[in-house]
Amino acid sequence: MVENKAKYDTKELLSLPTHPSIGVILAQIGTPARPDAKAVRSYLRRFLSDRRIVDRSPWLWQPILQGIILRTRPRKSARLYRQIWTEEGSPLLVHSFRQQSALQDRLGPKFQVELGLAYSEHSIERAMLRMEQAGIGRVLVVPLFPQYSSTTTASVYDQACFAALGRTGSKAPTLKRHVPTLRFVEPYYKDPGYITAMKAHLLRHMERLNREPDRVVLSFHGIPKRYADTGDPYPEHCMETARLLAEAMGWRENRWQVAFQSRFGPEAWVGPSTDDVIGSLAERGVAHLLIFAPGFAADCLETLHELDIEGRDHFCASGGRTEQFHYAPCLNDQPEWLDFLAGLVERNVGGWE
Repeated sequence: MVENKAKYDTKELLSLPTHPSIGVILAQIGTPARPDAKAVRSYLRRFLSDRRIVDRSPWLWQPILQGIILRTRPRKSARLYRQIWTEEGSPLLVHSFRQQSALQDRLGPKFQVELGLAYSEHSIERAMLRMEQAGIGRVLVVPLFPQYSSTTTASVYDQACFAALGRTGSKAPTLKRHVPTLRFVEPYYKDPGYITAMKAHLLRHMERLNREPDRVVLSFHGIPKRYADTGDPYPEHCMETARLLAEAMGWRENRWQVAFQSRFGPEAWVGPSTDDVIGSLAERGVAHLLIFAPGFAADCLETLHELDIEGRDHFCASGGRTEQFHYAPCLNDQPEWLDFLAGLVERNVGGWE
């Protein structure tokens, strides 16, 4: 019996089009579409309605959110956004798209890399739909939050799972017949590649300063203390990241410290607060201060305004001078960071090749 001849020879196989077989979603929080009150209100409504962010009963929280916060905060926040907005748009979105493009280049055609924002346009749901349209049945979700928190990482888990199941965006969702296989990258707050990327970035930045900073403040986004007391490991992850970074940089114990920013609402948050630390250091005569936010993968309102603009103003109001205050940008599209992300993806898709 004569065996069937192979349909393609080697040369023909090499010329066949390559289709991505693995999807990668870079997951971020999100950003308003425009620096105006209407767009900010839309973003804040969705963000602050997530019970991962504010876990109070909706019966108590929603009247406060709708009746007070969304009537006053959007105008104020829009003014702040306008101070950091770029010609290309929101800084977070600009940097996130650059990360997406650079990661796609590094991973190659076997992968389809999408950006997924939790609370704004270019959503996680949209990213999942694009994977489905491309016929991709295996999706790796990469939360761009090195330190786990229920307010960020878990929110991404929720939205990615609901999007994969087809349970978002409709009061009566249509259940999908084919649900993709999902994997989630675990927190990488102590991964040597992440620490090395931050070290290389900070060394380059410090080379441009006139002198070594007297003190380095590593500022992380805060969470309510109650969340940490009831099981959120986020503060411990932040402290371990800071310790490993300080060790890699060779900083003495009295040269660096951790602080937490972006406090919101009346309840107690993990501390010390970044504002208090900056003010205290200026009052004590620390002449050259460097501030860096290891937990933010891309510059955004919380870094460009809250740290670089407001932090500098607070430092000067407490006795420091503006030329003595130095802000180190986030990792953004630094090559070591993008190389780390590519390696992180490749390690986490083992068995899918």
